[in-house]
Amino acid sequence: MSRRTPRLPSWPPVDPYVLALIGTVAVAAILPASGAAADVAGGASTGAIALLFFLYGARLSTTEAVDGLKHWRLHLTVLACTFVAFPLLGLAARGLVPYVLTPQLHSGFLFLCLVPSTVQSSIAFTSIARGNVPAAICAGSFSSIAGIFLTPLLAAALLGNSGGGFSADALLGIGVQLLLPFVAGQLLRRWINGFLTRHKKILGYVDRGSILLVVYTAFSEGMVTGIWHQVTPARLGALLGAEALLLALMLTLTWYGAKRLGFDREDRIAVQFAGSKKSLASGLPMASVLFGAQASYAVLPLMLFHQMQLMVCAVLARRRSRDVPEAAPGPAGSPVERAEAPVGPAGTSAAPGTGEEPGRRRDGAVAEGAST
Repeated sequence: MSRRTPRLPSWPPVDPYVLALIGTVAVAAILPASGAAADVAGGASTGAIALLFFLYGARLSTTEAVDGLKHWRLHLTVLACTFVAFPLLGLAARGLVPYVLTPQLHSGFLFLCLVPSTVQSSIAFTSIARGNVPAAICAGSFSSIAGIFLTPLLAAALLGNSGGGFSADALLGIGVQLLLPFVAGQLLRRWINGFLTRHKKILGYVDRGSILLVVYTAFSEGMVTGIWHQVTPARLGALLGAEALLLALMLTLTWYGAKRLGFDREDRIAVQFAGSKKSLASGLPMASVLFGAQASYAVLPLMLFHQMQLMVCAVLARRRSRDVPEAAPGPAGSPVERAEAPVGPAGTSAAPGTGEEPGRRRDGAVAEGAST
């Protein structure tokens, strides 16, 4: 009986949402908000950030997160990759200043290393590679929750004044704009989850539209203050090279480190795809709150890394899917093929980072998760 051969992805996969982000940056460069328009855009951006984190809290299944604690070694490994290994590499990149990166670009590069992992793209790629999808769901969810607390604290400790200053007012803003809406979403989840489920597609556009507004506001401020004159094409190329090296190191560390810790193949896939990613949806609003007028320096490295991780991991996930050993013959002598892990609703893979359906559990139940 012939065995199904996974199709290779088209090269390279470009996330349409990233194209929308690039278009938003172009609009901000040509028509930046200034004066009264900047005040309106800033107020709308603040409200959009609060709405985003309210929806993140409302969508997160507390029951599923508690059940996932049973695989605590895997989740601790992913958290260590996200909030220990990544920041250490970001600090090591300080040696690239000023010859490769400017101090401002290094601050953005370091902030990138402090952002939590993704949820949906980690799930989608783990599913394509036939890994442990429920573990990827829980690992991404735990990382998102931890990031609400750890990312601002790590940024205050490691970035200091280079992040725009972390005063009591800044910390209060973090609590009001990020933490309180998230907690409110969790508390109200039992009453509004049905509404969110019925209008999932529309709310997905709200998510992405809110992030586009945050990007427009951040880059408008950068254009008005003139900080983009310091980002030359050579510096931009150097930033891309540094991020490519960062991603390669983390993909290697997560794969072989998980093997050294004794995880099986499916768990190693979950560790690799959840532990090597950074969330655009969580990182952009945090950058806006933490960096203020300097947010564009943090937004740029995160946007570049986001697209790079999607392109590389799409190819890697397909290669991993071909590494599955041949199945053993069934009891009646006929070969029993290994069941493929479903990769999204109706057997199609979820589009990474776009807010679509994250995937399905192995038992067929639809998995829940926050945006990427």
